[in-house]
Amino acid sequence: MRNKQLTRNYYLNQLNFTEYGSADYDGYLMLQKDNIQIHFFEFAALDAKENYGQVYIRVDNIDAFYQSLLDKKVAIHPNGPLQVKPWGQKEFSLLDPDNNLLTFGQNIA
Repeated sequence: MRNKQLTRNYYLNQLNFTEYGSADYDGYLMLQKDNIQIHFFEFAALDAKENYGQVYIRVDNIDAFYQSLLDKKVAIHPNGPLQVKPWGQKEFSLLDPDNNLLTFGQNIA
C-alpha cells in the first residue's frame, strides 16, 4: 500500500472488510473478511502503474457480494466481470487503489 488511510477506507467502505486486531502500527494494516486476512505494509514509492501484486480470495455467496459492489458503484476490472470459468469457479476481479489485482471466486462444481 502506498497510503494506509486510502487503503483502509477502500477495503472497509467499498469491500466490506473489517480491521483485524486493535493495534495501529505505523506502515502496517491488517484487514479481514469472513475467513481471510490481508496484511498490508507501506510501500510509499510503489509505482501503481507497474504494480503486479495479486491475490485470489475465495468467498461464499459470490453473487450477493458482487451485486453489493455494483450497488456501491465499485469499479470492476474491465476484463473481470462475474462469470463462470472452465475450471469450475465463478469469479470476478477488480483493482484496488494501488493496482493490486483482487480476484474473488467461489467453487460451483
